[in-house]
Amino acid sequence: MLQGSLIIVAFVIIAALMMTKKIPTLLALPLMAVVICIIAGVPAVGVDADGNSIGWLQTVVENGTVRMGSAIMAVVFGAWLGQLMNKTGVTENIIKKSAELGGDRPLIVTLIMVVACAVLFTTLSGLGSIIMVGSIVLPILISVGVPSMSAACIFLMAFTCGLTFNIANWKTFSSLFNLDIEQIKGFEIYMLVATVIATLILVFVEFKRNGVKFAFSAPVSEPNPTKQLTGVRGGLAMLTPLIPIILVAVFKVPVCPAFMAGIIWILVFTAKSFSKAMNTLVKTCYDGITDGGPAIILMIGIGILYLAVTHSMVKEVLNPFLLAVIPSNKIGYIIFFSLLAPLSLYRGPMNLFGLGSGIAALVIGLGTLSPLAVMGAFLAAERIQGCGDPTNTQNVWTANFAEVDVNGITKKLLPYLWAVAVIGVVVSAFIYF
Repeated sequence: MLQGSLIIVAFVIIAALMMTKKIPTLLALPLMAVVICIIAGVPAVGVDADGNSIGWLQTVVENGTVRMGSAIMAVVFGAWLGQLMNKTGVTENIIKKSAELGGDRPLIVTLIMVVACAVLFTTLSGLGSIIMVGSIVLPILISVGVPSMSAACIFLMAFTCGLTFNIANWKTFSSLFNLDIEQIKGFEIYMLVATVIATLILVFVEFKRNGVKFAFSAPVSEPNPTKQLTGVRGGLAMLTPLIPIILVAVFKVPVCPAFMAGIIWILVFTAKSFSKAMNTLVKTCYDGITDGGPAIILMIGIGILYLAVTHSMVKEVLNPFLLAVIPSNKIGYIIFFSLLAPLSLYRGPMNLFGLGSGIAALVIGLGTLSPLAVMGAFLAAERIQGCGDPTNTQNVWTANFAEVDVNGITKKLLPYLWAVAVIGVVVSAFIYF
């Protein structure tokens, strides 16, 4: 009992250090893993009766660095494709041609921007892509009369809609929950519908509240010249974001080969010569790895923490605590996870890119809830983290660019995101119990 209490205290202390930004998440996760192992009495080195290693240096730290290997490679190839879309002008053309479709109607321009962003972020990832897309979309929204705070919130909600169907994320969640990617996709469809509805409500509420005209505005400005993609080749190049999704969702192609196909597709329809295509391919590969670096380091920490909390000696210590608080019936499940969903903020215990990765593994290990039910609860909470967490780089950059308070964004979005999370929990309860 003492060991379990000490582990809970360690969780709280390290979580507080993360929330107050005393230590970064990429350091906090492996630190927490080591502390948990030490408290649970796991030796640093050692073998069991059968000669298998049980020491945390090997089974947790060493093995944990590659635990998320397949998800890490999905991030690399996804970021590579994202950089290709940015460098070849595909991203910029999709956004600006979408804006042209809206003409002088602010509401239509805004809705088209939402769709364009959502489609782009099914493939794009990383802060570089956020900056690329946001630096075009936000001025367009503001130029048609949308206030800066509203524009920032709409952009982040549109980004979150796309993130729901980002197949690199699917791969990450598949690794975390030990589920097939099809099972992740099946639940994310429900989350996409709920997120889209919340985004549309946000747009109409903000237009009504701020008195934005629905059918007239000044012409949309063209701040920078666009690298034009024209003709059939240009049109096919702009289909790039859909290629990996179709291959994975429809033809069941593995994630990394699907991204590779997207890379080949965009090169074929944008390259002017073989040598230029090869130069672009190499440069965007390096840039993509740089762009995906923060996520990759975080996934290494997640892998280490995952193996720490699933170590047999740690589970023996923690299981009695979790059995006492984790609900095992449908109503309790809905109330418990609906109320706790905001704890995904600040890398909290429901945050799959923070403490939640370890806690989810522990809950699955109890056996009181199915892995699918645990997945549904944590992916529902992920809506709040992905869009509303003020510690996200995308939130910080968007707030700075739009010249608004990042915590103000969280306050405005939280009611919408919490509602989406509750819907996700309810749906999960009814389809996985």
